[in-house]
Amino acid sequence: MPNSLPSPSSSVPGAPRALQPHDLPGLLQVQLACYGEGFVESGEVFARRLASPVNCSLVLERAGQVCAYLAAYRSARGKVTPLHGDFDSPAGDPDTLYLHDMAVLPACAGQGLAQALLAPLWAQGAAWGLRHTALVSVQGSQGYWERHGYAVQPLADALQRERLASYGEGAVYMLREL
Repeated sequence: MPNSLPSPSSSVPGAPRALQPHDLPGLLQVQLACYGEGFVESGEVFARRLASPVNCSLVLERAGQVCAYLAAYRSARGKVTPLHGDFDSPAGDPDTLYLHDMAVLPACAGQGLAQALLAPLWAQGAAWGLRHTALVSVQGSQGYWERHGYAVQPLADALQRERLASYGEGAVYMLREL
């Protein structure tokens, strides 16, 4: 499987593109603005994620500034990446597009940027032959993800439940068919 998405047309302003190491300072600013210090993950963690062969993260820029990103990778159903964890390759063939983190600058909210990141990545996941997309819903976002077709899925594996707990109270694992 390829590591990155096809390059979008440069004539489309604000089109998503593959997240690159030079985007990390802007990503960290978006992350802090959206989540506060409790959920901020370091630039070092994100750099390791970008180097992962299963990484497929995207970014959106406006006027040269990162305004939204979607940290994602090819994984396995039922596998949770803990907060501050790396994007590890699954033991077998990936079957799930795992959405680890999506954030949009508050000043850019309501402009369709989240959908502009999600739609092409869902389509690419299906083209790769992945059957599911999964995520951990935090900070009261469960209703948002339910409106996008995700449903809460219990985790049978104790290690995965422990990883889910790293996100704090109210975090739930959610799944959607691609």
